[in-house]
Amino acid sequence: MIANDKSTSNRIAHLAAIVLRRDGASKTEKELAGSALAQHHTSKQTSTAIGKLAAHVLADHHACAEAKELAGSVLAQVRHHERGSPVR
Repeated sequence: MIANDKSTSNRIAHLAAIVLRRDGASKTEKELAGSALAQHHTSKQTSTAIGKLAAHVLADHHACAEAKELAGSVLAQVRHHERGSPVR
């Protein structure tokens, strides 16, 4: 795997905290928010499973703008696989 040195911005971390506190937030929104917060000021990277979830959210024309913003952030921080390595 190739390291990805991106991390969650303060603005996205703030949005993620708001989503996590919101009673009406969906499970998907909370998963994306949790992933974004876990990557704030750390070297943690998005797992393949969360990366797939984020890609699904970005492709969903019914997803809200906040979910898409969180999805874009976590997708930008996904672990990169070296050429020839299968993505699982």
